[in-house]
Amino acid sequence: MDHSGAQPPSAPEGEHLILYDGVCGLCNRLLRFLLRHDHRHVFRFASLQSTVGQAIVQRNGGDPGQLTSLYLVADYQKAAERAFTRSEAALFVAEHLGWPWKAARWLRFVPKGIRDRAYDLVARTRYRLFGRYDRCLMPDPESRSRFIT
Repeated sequence: MDHSGAQPPSAPEGEHLILYDGVCGLCNRLLRFLLRHDHRHVFRFASLQSTVGQAIVQRNGGDPGQLTSLYLVADYQKAAERAFTRSEAALFVAEHLGWPWKAARWLRFVPKGIRDRAYDLVARTRYRLFGRYDRCLMPDPESRSRFIT
């Protein structure tokens, strides 16, 4: 296994799937941020409102009617596939973006219960603070191949 940190050029695009609330202003800002900073293209995206998103949420014990968490499916569509929510999902994403975002891994020293309470506070107020769209925003043509509908 190569631990050099370099990504081989033939690496499959979109190893991990991020499920986001497609009508949330904060989630859409995060999505645009990720599209700019995921230089290795390790993430693919689907809205929680999509058929794929709802099926994954339900398969992992969540309620597809409750769009209160970021979901991340690591190793999407592989035998080793695993799902993360809330602060674990956010930290996984940060760690896979590279520096300086990778420094967020130090937040793992904060107990998960505290991290998740902070996450839930933001999740409860996100529409009020960042707005809500009437429908999911469409990706730009350059990014469209990274989205699953």
